[in-house]
Amino acid sequence: MADPLATVAGLAAQLAARAISSVEATRAALDRIAALDHSLNSFVTVDGDGALAAAGAADDARAKGEAGPLAGIPIAHKDVLMTAGLPTTCGSRMLANFVAPYDAHVVGRLKRAGTVLVGKTNMDEFAMGSSNENSHFGPVRNPWNPALVPGGSSGGSAAAVAARLVPAATGTDTGGSIRQPASYTGITGLKPTYGRCSRYGLVAFASSLDTPGVFARTAEDCALLLAAMAGRDARDSTSMDRPVDDYAGALAKPADDPARPLAGLRVGLPAEFLGEGVDAEVARAVEAAIAELRRLGATTVPVALPRIGLCVPVYYVIAPAEASSNLSRFDGVRYGHRAAEYRDLADMYRRSRAEGFGPEVKRRILVGTYVLSHGYYDAYYLKAQQVRRLVADDFRAAFAQCDVIAGPTAPTAAFPIGAQADDPVQMYLNDIFTIPANLAGIPAVSIPCGFTGDGRPIGLQLHGPAFAEARLLAVAHRFQQATDWHERAPAL
Repeated sequence: MADPLATVAGLAAQLAARAISSVEATRAALDRIAALDHSLNSFVTVDGDGALAAAGAADDARAKGEAGPLAGIPIAHKDVLMTAGLPTTCGSRMLANFVAPYDAHVVGRLKRAGTVLVGKTNMDEFAMGSSNENSHFGPVRNPWNPALVPGGSSGGSAAAVAARLVPAATGTDTGGSIRQPASYTGITGLKPTYGRCSRYGLVAFASSLDTPGVFARTAEDCALLLAAMAGRDARDSTSMDRPVDDYAGALAKPADDPARPLAGLRVGLPAEFLGEGVDAEVARAVEAAIAELRRLGATTVPVALPRIGLCVPVYYVIAPAEASSNLSRFDGVRYGHRAAEYRDLADMYRRSRAEGFGPEVKRRILVGTYVLSHGYYDAYYLKAQQVRRLVADDFRAAFAQCDVIAGPTAPTAAFPIGAQADDPVQMYLNDIFTIPANLAGIPAVSIPCGFTGDGRPIGLQLHGPAFAEARLLAVAHRFQQATDWHERAPAL
């Protein structure tokens, strides 16, 4: 019998020992989705037949001695990643009936590793949102409390992993869309360095920020999945030609002092991350997590990130500008929604886009078009790019003094569905601590570190220098070996 609480590593061990088959594990995941997801809405598409066929192939490969560590593991993909033969909707009416003709690079890499795709997860439309309330297919609900948001835009993937529907799922992170929902749902979420995982086949929102990543229960699971996803892709000009680190090996390396496994690690603490605007319960949980890092041998040093306060306005110039350009392809001509009635070509464009896009997407297209328009490009877009470089410089200076930077993933825990629907600016501020990593292009991970008094998860965020994923995952792993926050599951 498959254990729905098993991690990727745990399930892989069971599969390797032949204690369970991939078909059994996949059928258990499909049964759990059928039984529970009606109250969560985390999946847009479930491919039961395809999943069982892939699981059977994984079992055959294992019987022949040809299976890798991920062979037979059921996973889900965020519905912004192309999956050949399955719908890729991006949570939008515009693509509600679009079937992908090819696999995204990370989808193909995970398929070759033997993972079993059970379905596609719900998301904020075109990855624009911080609550997963902007989906054409309805909001996703938080497994810890269905009245709460799961975070966004990758809320479907986060909810599916938190609810133990699947042990892992992909996501994408443009301004915090993996880490913030990981924090809100009490799981581990990794945003790799920009360029570490190819964007080929990822339906673009903001091309200089979009980063494929992963959700799982543990840092160990994220390491296993990242090893399969990462690597050079000639089809993506921003994909880095750099060897893939041994992420799992970095976690398995024994500590010189088992009682102080983080001895020698310098943890940077920016005052800007624990100042005004951070909920008191979040601050207490994060401070307790930092105290645990110290107990494990780390030393803490003050660092400065003076331009953190500028990151939200900078992001909401750059990201909408790139979205305005990227989403111009959805015009009703080649693919996607086309209006049923129109007078001429221009009217077809207007009606198709007005009908196909939701309010948040329209808002960002309008903002982006404005900041790119003649007379405003230099004042807004160019200036935002200049400040972006200064943010990256701040991180570079901070990492000269420390190895990782720690702080809260989000200023609050999950909020009620609808609570911020009429205040987009307040919604945008939920990403104040996650956006900086995207602007700087550096890796970051969110790990569970506590709960509020009413049972809402809280996340600790760790940043590292470019391509320091192995270091981040190793620190997160040591923390998770010493704590049990990541083992707690919602009662469903």
